[in-house]
Amino acid sequence: MGGTDECKTMLDALNKVTACYRHLVIALGSTSDSQNLREELKKTRKKAQELAVANRHKLTELLKDKTISKDDRAEYERLWVLFTSSMELLEVDMKRSLEIGQEFPLKVPTRHLIQTGMTGSTTTVAARAMSCQNMKYDADSNIDTADLKELQAEITQVGQMMEEMEMKVQVAPWAVEAKQEAGAELKSTLSVGNSSVGVISICDEEPKDEINEGGDNNGMITCIAGLIFIAIVVIAGVLGYFVIGG
Repeated sequence: MGGTDECKTMLDALNKVTACYRHLVIALGSTSDSQNLREELKKTRKKAQELAVANRHKLTELLKDKTISKDDRAEYERLWVLFTSSMELLEVDMKRSLEIGQEFPLKVPTRHLIQTGMTGSTTTVAARAMSCQNMKYDADSNIDTADLKELQAEITQVGQMMEEMEMKVQVAPWAVEAKQEAGAELKSTLSVGNSSVGVISICDEEPKDEINEGGDNNGMITCIAGLIFIAIVVIAGVLGYFVIGG
């Protein structure tokens, strides 16, 4: 596997794990919150940090290589910008997790959980982040409070890592040109294959037939609604004529 393909695979894995982490953070403080969720958050963010370190080492090594071609350097710089953006989102979600975790401790609750309408377990999402079939839970019952100090320290570490990244590699984000239109990666059907760092799938694609069928149904409903509206206008006009004439 070439350097560019390997970097894309590693970055794809990081992006998907951070997306899973964000999904789990949304459930914090809701009626879906639980000890298992707190453990899932801990494991998922640690997985994201491991992938972040791997991405940083690989991209830093390649960008410091003076022998690479101009095109390869431009591609690595583009991937570097995507990587730093993913790290910024991870840091934001970690801070949000800390704030909500402090407001809604499970062991000695000071506030009622928010009735958000979210129900069910988050185990499936966490298992995808960890690239495993089933999650294993082995944390202590006080993880919701004991983990907050560790999370706070990890937030500081992530911030420091981002500062070191800016010092080691000088890449101006505004000077990097995108090669794809906005949202093009969402339409891509390219398979990156199996990765040693654990590539996961966030959601399944909807069948095209169902999408087309939904569009046809919407069109039919619009036509029927238009005909009903015209009929109402005609009837109102006829009634108005007789009333005025009478």
